Amino acid sequence: MKLKLLTVAIATLIAAPSAFAQSTELTSAEELQQLLEQIEQLKQRVVDLEQRVAAQQQEQQTSVEDVAPRRQVKNSALAARVERLEEDVQEAQNAPIRVGGAVRAQYVWEDYNDPLKDRGGDFDFDLVRIDFGGEIGDVILSAQYRWFQYMDVVHHAWVGYNFSENWQGQLGVTKVPFGNTPYNSNSYFFSSNFYVGLEDDHDIGAKMRYRDADWDFDVAFFKSDELGGADGLATNKSDRYAYDAVGIRFADEGLYAEPNALAAETNSWAFRGVRKWSFDDIRSAEFGASVQWGDMNDGVDNVGERNAWAVHGLYTYDRWTFMGQVTQYDYDMDMANTGIVVGAYNYFDTIPTKATLYSANIAYSLPVKWGPVTNLTFYNDFSLMTDKRFYSEDTLMNVLGVAVSAGGLYTYFDLVTARNQPFVGGSMSGNATDTNTRFNINIGYYF
Repeated sequence: MKLKLLTVAIATLIAAPSAFAQSTELTSAEELQQLLEQIEQLKQRVVDLEQRVAAQQQEQQTSVEDVAPRRQVKNSALAARVERLEEDVQEAQNAPIRVGGAVRAQYVWEDYNDPLKDRGGDFDFDLVRIDFGGEIGDVILSAQYRWFQYMDVVHHAWVGYNFSENWQGQLGVTKVPFGNTPYNSNSYFFSSNFYVGLEDDHDIGAKMRYRDADWDFDVAFFKSDELGGADGLATNKSDRYAYDAVGIRFADEGLYAEPNALAAETNSWAFRGVRKWSFDDIRSAEFGASVQWGDMNDGVDNVGERNAWAVHGLYTYDRWTFMGQVTQYDYDMDMANTGIVVGAYNYFDTIPTKATLYSANIAYSLPVKWGPVTNLTFYNDFSLMTDKRFYSEDTLMNVLGVAVSAGGLYTYFDLVTARNQPFVGGSMSGNATDTNTRFNINIGYYF
């Protein structure tokens, strides 16, 4: 309608000078000059109106294209253009999220497993994992999912936000801040802390992290473990990546039995603080302390409390790394028991209700140029668990190994000597006096 009115107006303006000339008697040269000026002004107005009409047509066309993705477009050429625009928008939204993962397999030889020894060890599939990480609109995402032969699990899954240069918040299945991080170990087997739920553990909650050149601080609240606690919907409480308490062990149960009485972590708090020093280009150190506490719940009522503390430190000198930690934990349960049931890797074990753990690790990183091999990291990790309530024999584990970096391949070669240690022929609550030996090669391709 507006376009039609503008067309009529232009036609009227064009016709106006001729009518004016026919109906007006020109009596002087001055009047003729004025009439010519009026004609030029009218011509300029026509040009202006034509430009406005063209602009309006372009605006209407742009408007149609803007709303086209929301309509059913019949014109095939325009539909193809709209689809291309939608793909561009999708790519722009997803571009900040990086997708990676790993595929791993391993060779195992154990001196305490006669059939395995007789066939010269086993080479098996370990896992496939997918990692997601990145940031869209200042909201951070980090997630990892793992598939094993016998289970699939969430490793972690959280969203975060950087409130300032130093402060970051995280919400979801996020890492419990405790001890030396990211790990209190160098080997594929972690330290013994991992098997009591105090290394690389992830639970459901919220965390605030502070980082600067001199200090690290973490404060976190966790509502439950990653499977939702005792009343979570998981069909198997041991299908998880990291160890958590899942029940109470009674005298008539075996060390590896499924618990008769459920009990899981709830309403837990964790604090971690570390002081860092950088002496020069080749020397640095950090020393800190961690503490956590919370309730134990059977799905209906609280049935006990738990707490843990640790002091930990790390020192690097050139290619050398020295790491140490002292940890103590305590479960104070309301009923008589012989220990706490923990679960992970589709497997139940029993840990003492109270114990003290010591770890001491050393590593040396050696850059090399052997074809695709670029680095060798030699290490020895030692763990000792003592003062075990109700159990007299200590748990110990020593891992002597080397990690080999070659492009996307990262391979652990580990010789493990252990006593009363899970996955090395024992239990954290075992009373064995002899040690077992396991040789393990874990080959992972990371992308």
